[in-house]
Amino acid sequence: MANIDVIAEHYAASDRGDLEGMLAMLAPDCTWTEAEGFPYAGTYVGPEAVRANVFERIARDWDGFTFTLAELLDAGDTVVALGRYSGTNRATGRTFTARVAHVWRLSDGRVTSFEQIVDSAMVDAAIR
Repeated sequence: MANIDVIAEHYAASDRGDLEGMLAMLAPDCTWTEAEGFPYAGTYVGPEAVRANVFERIARDWDGFTFTLAELLDAGDTVVALGRYSGTNRATGRTFTARVAHVWRLSDGRVTSFEQIVDSAMVDAAIR
């Protein structure tokens, strides 16, 4: 499977609500970086840390949080995804939409690193 197909499968699993499928392609020592200013900012190592510090927190804090993929760019061992986040904050009831880019790096068909680049001001406004 080509690297771009691995990442496309991650987003397909996300669309299905399949967290196990989303995490399946992460290497055990994968680094996952959420952008500064984003509510879950930091770098997490390994699928279980990503589950606990990113996806479980998103599920707790947001209704209908989604990533809508607009484009996947194939650069060999690096894949870039462009799209939008949207959701409704459970505490405030406010909604948001924000542009986002995901930078994926892969080796031997496994994700070795992920970096999120996002307009976190839009997310912050929905929280406050």
